[in-house]
Amino acid sequence: MPSLDNTQNTSKTQQPSPRRIWHKVLDVEELPEGRVKTVTAGVTSIAMTHVQGQYGALDNKCPHQGGPLGEGSIENCYLRCPWHGWDFDPLTGKPPGGYDDGVQTYPVDIRKDGIYIALEEKQPDVRTVTDVMAETMVNWGIKWVWGMVGHSNLGLAAALRRQEQLGNLQFFGIRHEGAAAFAASAYGKLTGRPAACFSIAGPGATNLLTGLWDANVDGSPVLALTGQVDTQVLGPGAFQEVDLQAAFGKVAQWSQPVLHSSKHAELMNLACKSALLHRGVSHLIFPDEVQTIPASENTLSGKPNGRITPLTIAPPQESVDAAVQLLQKSKRPVIIVGHGARFTMPKILKLADSLNAPVLTTFKGKGLIADSHPLGCGVLGRSGTPIASWFMNESDCLLVLGASFSNHTGITPKKPTIQVDFDAMTLGKFHAVDVPVWGELGVTVQIFIDALKGKIQSTNQRDDIANRWKIWRTEKQRRELDDRGKGINSSSIFSAMTRIIPSNAIMTVDVGNNTYSFGRYFECSQQAILMSGYLGSIGFSLPAAMGAWAATQEPNTPFSGRPVVSVSGDGGFGQYMVEMLTAVKYEMNITHILLRNNELGKISKEQKAGNWHVWQTSLHNPDFAEYANLCGAKGISVKRKEDLEEAFTKALAYAGPSLVEIHSDAELI
Repeated sequence: MPSLDNTQNTSKTQQPSPRRIWHKVLDVEELPEGRVKTVTAGVTSIAMTHVQGQYGALDNKCPHQGGPLGEGSIENCYLRCPWHGWDFDPLTGKPPGGYDDGVQTYPVDIRKDGIYIALEEKQPDVRTVTDVMAETMVNWGIKWVWGMVGHSNLGLAAALRRQEQLGNLQFFGIRHEGAAAFAASAYGKLTGRPAACFSIAGPGATNLLTGLWDANVDGSPVLALTGQVDTQVLGPGAFQEVDLQAAFGKVAQWSQPVLHSSKHAELMNLACKSALLHRGVSHLIFPDEVQTIPASENTLSGKPNGRITPLTIAPPQESVDAAVQLLQKSKRPVIIVGHGARFTMPKILKLADSLNAPVLTTFKGKGLIADSHPLGCGVLGRSGTPIASWFMNESDCLLVLGASFSNHTGITPKKPTIQVDFDAMTLGKFHAVDVPVWGELGVTVQIFIDALKGKIQSTNQRDDIANRWKIWRTEKQRRELDDRGKGINSSSIFSAMTRIIPSNAIMTVDVGNNTYSFGRYFECSQQAILMSGYLGSIGFSLPAAMGAWAATQEPNTPFSGRPVVSVSGDGGFGQYMVEMLTAVKYEMNITHILLRNNELGKISKEQKAGNWHVWQTSLHNPDFAEYANLCGAKGISVKRKEDLEEAFTKALAYAGPSLVEIHSDAELI
């Protein structure tokens, strides 16, 4: 059969013909007479027509509004645009009436094995300003991106794809942008280094906000990358236009649009630097057309060299002297550590040992000291143990390191207190403290150790700690016997988890009664614990586990190869349960432990405590174990406490995402 070449050579001088590559796009007889269909040749989208026995190949984009011509229809032998009804000749691409706004056509060859289209040989990708910015991200060590590709971020997505092809980063396509922000937040909490989340303009960007607020209030470095509508229509109210700088408001401590005239590498340098130094959210807004601006040949990507100062700042000497004097005369000092102390625990434990000081943690700091440590006293506050509160009450001096005195923790203002933090605004934030010390924790604690040598008068409280643990463990065993016939009690659940969960696991916990019970009953050894602290956002645990899992894929780091365990109630899991599909897609080895009680139990408890009617807290649930199986994960259902350990063991041994659904009692918490 003959070839149909619908292109026209308008050049008046002889030019060398570009090399053509033929692509098979249809089988013979695949496209019926009088129909149009979108096909793809390489990466080029084409509207393929079949009219009066002839095939035509046209550019798929209408020249007016970009409508997809392949989704149009053939009427009166013309191809009609589906968006606004403009007609084009299906072979020449020209509109009727002599108008000059036609579309490009491509040569067609009808062969025995199918219909072929010829395209000019693809030229190498043009390096764009977003390529420069993506290269700069990578140079700053950002290697993980969670997000959703969409119409207003495609240019930036292409730059990220090229970096992924080079092996410099990995992109995870999530099912809801909120999960992307939580994953990035959890990664930052765990490692102290930023990851990125990525969205389109409008609703995609606003979906990031909850997870970004979690990062903001818990001091986690995150880079948020959002698309935006074209700058030429920004302002009047274009489709999906949102004033993103205003919408992100205080959640982003640094937020800037990427403009045509921006110094693009420098803009990304500042974003990464700000996320690290301010330990919060940096936000870059990418208008659609800016994303594909070609970069000039001499444009270099940015690098962190010479941009970041060491943060090992020593405290003022007068603060050190006052703190040392108070510690020196203390007989029963107690150390309270928060999440901010997570990278300095070896020095803190050395100081605690020299002071004979019990070490209590905030809930966000759970696991920073093993509960089996001779000086470990567990969690202080509403989610804690009576051990921790007893030692705080019996103390004569509190040394608070990297904690912020939230009402949830309940650090008493009635004891002489030394507070150390890198953030001067955190010092004495809720009430005056005796000695506020502004300095990096590791440096400050080492100064205390050196200054206190041979000057300590404290009593040895280790026997008291052991006795208090004995009392509490006896109480926990009594609670394991509780059975109302409405599910397994929490003491039994977390006791079994204490025995089975690997000591090096990274654990993400959600919000609700399951979380309170985790704080009380689960005894940490060396596990790293992540939670939505100050924001207390339900739904955190599963997306956070995806962020933690990414850290375990980094070789030669403290997190490489460690198991990841997520814990939630049925209310929390329901928020982002679709991300189980994401975990399956990327073969994330995450074990999710789900306490199912068919109720928002924490809210029911609050309604009862406030003398309200219990209202609208019941949950209609699916079979979560079967849901996990349908997703391609491993689901296990547990209704007897005798089966807990076996279920945990099987789930942990499974090479991929798994879920243990535990039918639990909403009141035995």
